[in-house]
Amino acid sequence: MYQQPAWITQALSPYDLAAINQGGCASGAYMPAVTYHLASKTMGEHGDDVLQYIQDACGELPQVDNDESWSGIAVFYLSSAVELFCMYHEELEDWNNDEDL
Repeated sequence: MYQQPAWITQALSPYDLAAINQGGCASGAYMPAVTYHLASKTMGEHGDDVLQYIQDACGELPQVDNDESWSGIAVFYLSSAVELFCMYHEELEDWNNDEDL
């Protein structure tokens, strides 16, 4: 079984991973990353880890719009990290091919 980071506060099933990969967090596949107060709370607790995860995966942090609110920034970075986690998850391909799920 995979190990998800502490900043992913909702357990993800193989189907959740596939849904996030297909439509991103904004599609509703992972609401804690796009609900302003939940994303702000998570970034308040785990923001350094989230930003480090993105930087490790991408080499640098993507830029947000200059007029983005604090809550919008939290949603932007948390959604980015969750989507990266799902995209790079090693077991996703096996789960997609597992008929027992």
